[in-house]
Amino acid sequence: MRYKNTKQNFGLVTILTHWIMALFIIGLFVIGKYMLSLDYYDPFYHSGPWWHKSFGLLVTFLLAYRIIWKVNNLTVKPLSTYKKYEISLSKLVQTLLYISLIVCCISGVMISTAKGASVSFFDLFEIPAVIAKGKSQAELAGEVHYFATYALIVLVSLHMLAAFRHHFIDKDITLLRILRTNLKENN
Repeated sequence: MRYKNTKQNFGLVTILTHWIMALFIIGLFVIGKYMLSLDYYDPFYHSGPWWHKSFGLLVTFLLAYRIIWKVNNLTVKPLSTYKKYEISLSKLVQTLLYISLIVCCISGVMISTAKGASVSFFDLFEIPAVIAKGKSQAELAGEVHYFATYALIVLVSLHMLAAFRHHFIDKDITLLRILRTNLKENN
């Protein structure tokens, strides 16, 4: 089992960070939507934000790690069967995914630190407030976070649909490449 990427396959580190982040991102979206529906007397109204912030910070750290890993590893080459427009579209969606993730992470921290409070990472350590402009910051960051998360979910959905199209319609190994480390293109 390879840990690093090759030109043909993703390595174990890329595969694990991809799927762990996917689960956390979808989970954070669902929990965030659920928290918006709660009233003050619901117990999760008070504990939910702590979990959401902690896992949001975990996604932030994983994202930073993933970007560093991506820069320092080989880029997996597109399959020879891909059309030019598919390669361009996948690069665009991937770039927009990273941008929306970065915006989600930054805006989430900006909401949480708007009043000068730090953000707890599972009570292990605190992320201090760098900018604290109060209610106006919280409102602006909240709107940015809201729209960025919906953009992210749309992009994730497009990403998933493309993977399923490649797997079920084109019958190529695109989806399998992010599941296993030892594929050959002619599979």
